[in-house]
Amino acid sequence: MEPTIPGFRHERVPGADGVLLDVAVGGSGSPVVLLHGFPQTHLMWRHVAPDLARDHLVICPDLRGYGASDKPAAADPSVYSKRTMAADVVAVARHLGADRFALAGHDRGALVAIRAGLDHPTAVTHLASLDVLPTLDMWDILHGVDASVAFHLYLMAQPPGLPERMIEGSSDEFFGYFLDAWSRHPDAIPPDVRAAYLRASREAVPSIVADYRASAGIDLEHDRADRAAGRVLGMPVTVVQQDWGAALGYDAAAIWKAWAPGVEHLTLDLGHFMAEEAPADIVGILRGLLSR
Repeated sequence: MEPTIPGFRHERVPGADGVLLDVAVGGSGSPVVLLHGFPQTHLMWRHVAPDLARDHLVICPDLRGYGASDKPAAADPSVYSKRTMAADVVAVARHLGADRFALAGHDRGALVAIRAGLDHPTAVTHLASLDVLPTLDMWDILHGVDASVAFHLYLMAQPPGLPERMIEGSSDEFFGYFLDAWSRHPDAIPPDVRAAYLRASREAVPSIVADYRASAGIDLEHDRADRAAGRVLGMPVTVVQQDWGAALGYDAAAIWKAWAPGVEHLTLDLGHFMAEEAPADIVGILRGLLSR
């Protein structure tokens, strides 16, 4: 039986250009949208979402190209740009009656959340980013052999064809590698959830690659344009990360202050999948953000 978020219903909701997203919805109250990362689905919020749903309308979509959401062909770079994916999120929230909402994202979902905050500042009331750097800064800080920790970024940045064939040839090993390597607590992702993640990723290789390819192209262009124009995130922002700065030699808090002058930057001693490893901590942090 496919795992689910307890107490949540599922809907197929249109995104910005007619792409249908699979969305888990629960609770009532002021709306909160939760966006998953790689190689996951909305299930990564299975512990956090029910707690927030005690007093919030909680909306957990599978991003386009992931999970049970539509996977359009990447006919041009914009199809999987974070700008398009952010527009999906705004459209889904509005369809569910939320013109303004708090937004939290992990990993790839955090990149979508950042773009939504920049492009739709009147819609996003609060923003949380879990364990990622903005695209522009991510590419800037990866150097030499240290960049080997992000080998998948370079693989999936290549032109269409080879990356897809390589990953499809050993998809469970490829996606499973990250579930293992990035987690400090393997029991945080139980076998049924792991199987669901691998199954969903196996069926979405071209769209996942297209998502990553966009971050080496059109997403980078959008970030550079925003940096040149001085655009920043004006809503309350909380950033939660592992201690990437110590590992790669940069000041993570300073990087974030350039995008969000009022950011609250927190460093946690956890693995990458922090919402699954320490959900109570993440719930507390998100509730703290929502109170700001």
